[in-house]
Amino acid sequence: MPIRFRIRWIPLLATLIVAGIGVSLGQWQTRRGDEKEAIQAKMAVRQSAPAMTLENAAQVDAAQVEFRHVRLRGRFVPEWTTYLENRPYNGVPGFYVLMPFKITGSAASAVLIERGWAPRDANDRTRVPAVPTPADEVEIEGVIRINAGHLLQLGAAEAPRPGAIMQNLDIAAYARASQLPLAPFVVEQSGEMKDGLVRDWPAPSLGIERHRGYAVQWYALALMAVIFFVVTGFRSGKKQRTGSE
Repeated sequence: MPIRFRIRWIPLLATLIVAGIGVSLGQWQTRRGDEKEAIQAKMAVRQSAPAMTLENAAQVDAAQVEFRHVRLRGRFVPEWTTYLENRPYNGVPGFYVLMPFKITGSAASAVLIERGWAPRDANDRTRVPAVPTPADEVEIEGVIRINAGHLLQLGAAEAPRPGAIMQNLDIAAYARASQLPLAPFVVEQSGEMKDGLVRDWPAPSLGIERHRGYAVQWYALALMAVIFFVVTGFRSGKKQRTGSE
């Protein structure tokens, strides 16, 4: 008994379109995963490198040194302390405390330091933690980050000001408001300093597994479209043969 396969042109065209889209998007997600794997490898190399001494932040290309460990010497500017809200730690609501740091020996160089995490007052959401800050020159260590992370924000961002509670950080706006020559990056402070802050920074998430998962889904869609076309083609051929007998 011969097996018949009936080709219907409209379903064939639809199958080619769906399969083409699925393969194309699957390849795009695969490339994105590969790119982020390369970034992850670069991060590992930079994080394992010795700490670099940061003396003139204005001359640093942040993209080339992000995730590098750095050492800085200078003074904090506590009067311009600000707070990034909606930064939970182990499920507890809290802030990231930001404070400018003037680098010794460089009159035109300052950096925003993410000093650490502090819990939010459950009874008074406008209350911010008082952070003990050394008045003298100190040496601190940390990791360079291009930004402090970005959260979805509804409405206009609040202008930076001393003591402000902000959703996101705009370094350029912060520099204009404070009149400080801030570098276009931040430093996540590490090490011990008796200030009561938690410096257990979350690892950056690149979402590599998410891209891999999306790629599998798009490839599966393309495969299912082809399988559906083949199965319905054989069924149509069988019905056509049965009807002609």
